Amino acid sequence: MACSIVQFCYFQDLQAARDFLFPHLREETPSGAVRRDPSKSNWEDDGWGAWEETEPQEPEEEGNTCKTQKTSWLQDCVLSLSPTNDLMVIARGQKAVFLVPKWKYSDKGKEEMQFAVGWSGSLNVEEGEHVTSALCIPLASQKRSSTGRPDWTCIVVGFTSGYVRFYTESGVLLLAQLLNEDPVLQLKCRTYEIPRHPGVTEQNEELSILYPVAIVTIDGFSLFQSLRACRNQVAKAAASGNENIQPPPLAYKKWGLQDIDTIIDHASIGIMTLSPFDQMKTASNIGGFNAAIKNSPPAMSQYITVGSNPFTGFFYALEGSTQPLLSHVALAVASKLTSALFNAASGWLGWKSKHEEEAVQKQKPKVEPATPLAVRFGLPDSRRHGESICLSPCNTLAAVTDDFGRVILLDVARGIAIRMWKGYRDAQIGWIQIIEDLHERVPEKADLSPFGNTQGPSRVAQFLVIYAPRRGILEVWSTQQGPRVGAFNVGKHCRLLYPGYKIMGLNNVTSQSWQPQTYQICLVDPVSGSVKTVNVPFHLALSDKKCERAKDMHLVKKLAALLKTRPPHLDLVETQMKELILDIKYPATKKQALESILASERLPFSCLRNITQTLMDTLKNQELESVDEGLLQFCANKLKLLHLYESVSQLNSVDFHSDTPFSDNDLAVLLRLNEKELLKLLALLEKYKEEKTRTATVRFSDDKDGVLPVKTFLEYLECEKDVVNVKKISEEEYVALGSFFFWKCLHGESSTEDMCHTLESAGLSPQLLLSLLLSVWLSKEKDILDKPQSVCCLHTMLSLLSKMKVAIDETWDSQSVSPWWQQMRTACIQSENNGAALLSAHVGHSIAAQISNSMTEKKFSQTVSGADSEALTDSWEALSLDMEYWKLLLKQLEDCLILQTLLHSKANTPASKVSSVQAEPLPRLSVKKLLEGGKGGIADSVAKWIFKQDFSPEVLKLASKERDAENPDEPKEGINRGLLEAAEAETTLGAIPDLLHLAYKQFPCSLELDVLHAHCCWEYVVQWNKDPEEARFFVRSIEHLKHILNAHVQNGIALMMWNTFLVKRFSAATYLMDKVGKSPKDRLCRRDVGMSDTAMTSFLGSCLDLLQTLMEADVSRDEMQAPVLDTEDAWLVVEGPISIVELALEQKHVHYPLVEHHSVLCSVLYAIMRFALKTVKPLSLFDSKVRTSEALRPGSEPRAQQARAGQAEREEETGYTCQLSLCMHLSVSRPQAILQVQDKEVLASQLLVLTGQRLAHALLHTQTREGMELLARLPPTLCTWLRAMNPQDLQNTEVPIATTAKLVNKVIELLPENHGQYSLALHLIEAVEAISLPSL
Repeated sequence: MACSIVQFCYFQDLQAARDFLFPHLREETPSGAVRRDPSKSNWEDDGWGAWEETEPQEPEEEGNTCKTQKTSWLQDCVLSLSPTNDLMVIARGQKAVFLVPKWKYSDKGKEEMQFAVGWSGSLNVEEGEHVTSALCIPLASQKRSSTGRPDWTCIVVGFTSGYVRFYTESGVLLLAQLLNEDPVLQLKCRTYEIPRHPGVTEQNEELSILYPVAIVTIDGFSLFQSLRACRNQVAKAAASGNENIQPPPLAYKKWGLQDIDTIIDHASIGIMTLSPFDQMKTASNIGGFNAAIKNSPPAMSQYITVGSNPFTGFFYALEGSTQPLLSHVALAVASKLTSALFNAASGWLGWKSKHEEEAVQKQKPKVEPATPLAVRFGLPDSRRHGESICLSPCNTLAAVTDDFGRVILLDVARGIAIRMWKGYRDAQIGWIQIIEDLHERVPEKADLSPFGNTQGPSRVAQFLVIYAPRRGILEVWSTQQGPRVGAFNVGKHCRLLYPGYKIMGLNNVTSQSWQPQTYQICLVDPVSGSVKTVNVPFHLALSDKKCERAKDMHLVKKLAALLKTRPPHLDLVETQMKELILDIKYPATKKQALESILASERLPFSCLRNITQTLMDTLKNQELESVDEGLLQFCANKLKLLHLYESVSQLNSVDFHSDTPFSDNDLAVLLRLNEKELLKLLALLEKYKEEKTRTATVRFSDDKDGVLPVKTFLEYLECEKDVVNVKKISEEEYVALGSFFFWKCLHGESSTEDMCHTLESAGLSPQLLLSLLLSVWLSKEKDILDKPQSVCCLHTMLSLLSKMKVAIDETWDSQSVSPWWQQMRTACIQSENNGAALLSAHVGHSIAAQISNSMTEKKFSQTVSGADSEALTDSWEALSLDMEYWKLLLKQLEDCLILQTLLHSKANTPASKVSSVQAEPLPRLSVKKLLEGGKGGIADSVAKWIFKQDFSPEVLKLASKERDAENPDEPKEGINRGLLEAAEAETTLGAIPDLLHLAYKQFPCSLELDVLHAHCCWEYVVQWNKDPEEARFFVRSIEHLKHILNAHVQNGIALMMWNTFLVKRFSAATYLMDKVGKSPKDRLCRRDVGMSDTAMTSFLGSCLDLLQTLMEADVSRDEMQAPVLDTEDAWLVVEGPISIVELALEQKHVHYPLVEHHSVLCSVLYAIMRFALKTVKPLSLFDSKVRTSEALRPGSEPRAQQARAGQAEREEETGYTCQLSLCMHLSVSRPQAILQVQDKEVLASQLLVLTGQRLAHALLHTQTREGMELLARLPPTLCTWLRAMNPQDLQNTEVPIATTAKLVNKVIELLPENHGQYSLALHLIEAVEAISLPSL
């Protein structure tokens, strides 16, 4: 493996970001208008306010400069990328763009990650300030379910005003801090890293901010807690609307850097501790031989700056507030350190109104003074000016760039320059740290180093990445003194991004829970709009003149180049490849080389075999200790597969032909069938073949059946522990592999016995071979049906496989199911090629019967006498559970074959009459599909075929006329009506009536005429509902509905059609026509009903036919019994959804008057549409009770209509009885009328209402003084109830109060005591008695 550069992300619209940050670079149209791509709609208009600004045009002499800036604009921006790649910031001046990654499909249909705009706008708060630096810091989640994962990303931005502001991903300002009044030069971050060994000091997290003469460091833990608190407060403020929230305080340290002219960049090394020798050396130089030191060296924070005078400066700040040591007196900071440590930051900016913010900004907060910190030493070079510094991941090295075009490598601990690169002006630098993979470490025999075994610790390598924009080259160097290991031409306008930190908020526990996918270094290319990263293998750190791995990689490259060529002499190429693969030292690289050779398509089989055999022999001749077992086993497995390929190829190439003649009699004996059964089977297969040939698509002959390239063969198979298995491959690849093994054998062109022996000895299991054999047989149905003698070959092959070891368990009992035969039956059940499946099932049944008989004969021979055993003849068959399953499968496959033959057949229908829906092919059938399709699955399949052919219902009658002749008692309605149509159809149907009759005979229950008509009716209405413009589908559905003879089924299907498909459209049509008062126009019909005016006319006519049929069925269903739905014996185990007919039989009775109302309404609607009537409102033709009654609304469901109509009928009956009783003053004959009412409670409630109306009329409407006094004495509940009564509904108001009193007593008798109105009736008795006393 070599160093590589990989693209991992793209920009969705980088040009729009450039136009936003650099308005003068926007391309303009000839008219001067700003060009804006309408397809780029992902940018919010609110964020691009600067686009509306008018920018002054550049002078013509600056045209070249502007053109250059259009490509190099990214060099002038502040750029930052989160180490978790979930946010990128591009800023310039006062504006910034936040980009977030999203997974989207590219133009090629491949899913890829693209950076899209998440937020854009201006960041400046004070006038005139600009962005100078930015960081994207991911903060760790505190949830238990996502420990160690990033929760959100904070954007830290430094400004020329000295402010440092913190934002969310959506651009919300969290907090701002004025730490120094000078411009912010650089922002850098350090996050937690687990120490690699106990000698490394654990570093704390911090954010460091560089100013021209000061460094401010913010403790990471304090910053993490403050940012979390601010984010929570922002969320609360957004929810509550309160914006005046005071952010929490922040602790920081501030150091004033002294004895240095200018500072451009810095690096915070972290806490370090001097060794005892360095401590004594420093004390001696400063204090002389009388200097004293403490036992433990103090901890110090180290900072390195680059600039001028000195070129690099080294600063050391003493940690803690204890008395400084003598060795550090020269620093002169100990006495002043206490006042500067952990001061609370002042000058916070809250979320206030604009006026309040302006007032705060005018009064800048107090800035704390810095603690002086003098430079201890540096690299003095008065002419050299440093430009940037980049610290290595393990804090031991640092790379510095200067204005002389040099890159200098510093040893951080010793403070010296250890290496220099020349010719890198304006260079951008970064680091890559690679950890060794212990699995790739291979010890040499003489390697006695502590790292010579895979149990030692992983080594770490550091590579320096240098991007030289002036040369457009990206280089990777091994440090400290290593060579260049990679170089890439990347363009001259890129930006190299090296964050140098990871997730903030982790510790030694949470950092181990989850390792985020991070890229240590990224290259942003604005020209191609992509983001790239560099992959460096660890072994490149070992690259020197004696490195074996580097030599091996060179040999692998040479081998790859050799494989791509087309040399004239293969022998010479084979020799060169052998030399190359033997010269490779590392076993893993040898395996990689051998894999590339075996995957080549240009090398012949002999070359692959010879190279693999040579490598195998070389490994065997080596000492056992120095041989890699994995490589040896890999070679042995590949060699075994190559030998298998060679053996099978030789067997397939041998000219082998069987001269044995094959007749129908031989086939009958082979399949254990008599002559009649054989003729029936051949006739079914011949019909199936004819119909399938008519509908088959064009298929080109495949001359490569049975041929498989060796490369593909090795890709399909794998060998492990002397067992050959098939990898997870597709169905087509599985068939290709099976054809390579068995296709010649099935054609009788190869020896079946030799092939089985070869495959068995190679280690392929019988179950795997059976699966491959059946996949070939079932997929090559056309070729098999054309060559019947292939059945004999299948019989021979299957017999040999069944006799293999572990194929059929020796302990198999006849009363249990054999897994071997169950595997074969399962394959036949799942196959959609029913002809081949039926033949293979017959072969399997024959062999299973033969084996079962022989095993039973053995058992009998041990228990019975010899004479009895001789009585067993060939016609005798042992009874076993497997045989019963075979017979069931044969019946199911035969049924499925007949049904599939019917579905393959087609009538000569004119193409103009066929819609696009009808032209779609039907899915193929299998026994499994029929078993899972439910009891109505067979009829549903035939109904779909009838819909595709668009047959008249009379065709189904015509096909069943023989059944009608056998059953003369069945009604013959409709036959005479369709004789002419059926006679015309018969001339173009061909063999379809015979096939239909055969299907009827095979499925007497599932394809019973009423069942078939019901499914056809439903299929047509379903297809009509998908496209209402096809009105003929609905008409045909009604025709099938009328042909259903059983009224129960007819009623249920009609009711289901109304509920599911028609009621909403009918309701919409009714209200539309009532609204416009005439036949609506096409536009209104399409808008409200979803169909054209022509289609709606046909729709209303069909609805009228349906309602008429529904009424006739409702009348006729009482005169006949509901049908009994049976299922054929072979299909009793079907599972799946409930059939349409069963659902139809579950439907309840309809309310005949209600259906009649709908029929009248439908007739009116149809007449309006048919004759284009005007000024007719259909609903106005009905009285108010009908219009307002909920039961008569066209949109209400018939079930609910039936319930409500029944209740309305009972209430009408009760009200009639009540009025009759009152009018006759409850004479002697009237109580008999009361006794005729079944619902006594409803009657009592109605009588109670009438009583209340009488009392309300007497008390409230007469307005007498006595009545008012009596009303005042009544209970409040009774008064409220009386006031709610409407006496205007009374037909007779002059009823004596005594009669009303008797009526109330009758109500008391009818109401049970637990009734809700019983107490109200008692109050009424008291009120009536009170009224009758004063004789009002």
